[in-house]
Amino acid sequence: MIALPPRPDLDLAALVRTIPDFPKPGISFRDITTLIGDAAGFAESVRRLCDRAAIHRPDLIVAVEARGFLFGAAMATAMGLGLVPVRKAGKLPGMTIGVDYELEYGVDRLELHEGAVLPGHRVVLIDDLLATGGTILATAQLMRSAGAEVAAALFVIDLPDLGGSARLAAAGLACETLIGFDGD
Repeated sequence: MIALPPRPDLDLAALVRTIPDFPKPGISFRDITTLIGDAAGFAESVRRLCDRAAIHRPDLIVAVEARGFLFGAAMATAMGLGLVPVRKAGKLPGMTIGVDYELEYGVDRLELHEGAVLPGHRVVLIDDLLATGGTILATAQLMRSAGAEVAAALFVIDLPDLGGSARLAAAGLACETLIGFDGD
């Protein structure tokens, strides 16, 4: 195994590509594929997320579909913890528990396998990007319904203009991000 040295000086934001007018005009899409494609950048982002997660002493890392799996799996491995994937409805083969949540134009559902999180487990949630906060709030609700203690939610990117970090703070959910981009 090759361990890359820490790079506290590395500008992670510079490794995130911005694609204008995607998926529709007026939207600036923040593309993490350039960050994860850079070995030093990906390693440093995982290291920084692990440092923040370790403060909360989690029993498990809970990753949100789908890009959250990339960071969550790397974090869980580095921290010697298990990984619990939270998926969209119908994607898990076993018995599941789930939660419905509101989208801008409808309702969606998140699920996890029964027994993947047990009462008393302390969890840290991870996703790549915080926009409005709806998905991570639903994930926190799902964890609490399973009896887990949600210690914090971590993200690589925050889009503060979309209000997610404020929604999480209002809900009492500790939230930390590595990078913030103004505008949408």
